[in-house]
Amino acid sequence: MSVSGPFINRPVATTLLTIGVGLAGVIAFRLLPVAALPQVDFPTISVSASLPGASPETMATSVATPLERRWAASRA
Repeated sequence: MSVSGPFINRPVATTLLTIGVGLAGVIAFRLLPVAALPQVDFPTISVSASLPGASPETMATSVATPLERRWAASRA
């Protein structure tokens, strides 16, 4: 007798077993601990630069822009 023999000879038991396994799977699936939005820690980089006595325009052109260009070039 093959593996499928008992399932062919007893179709009602096969149907009930299939429904039971399917129901257990649905219940187990709904009990899975899955978060809709998982908690993720994103890395951050903090850069500080100072030029005593400089105006905001000088800081933007002399310090911030070269730093931004260098960082953008290193990421590409």
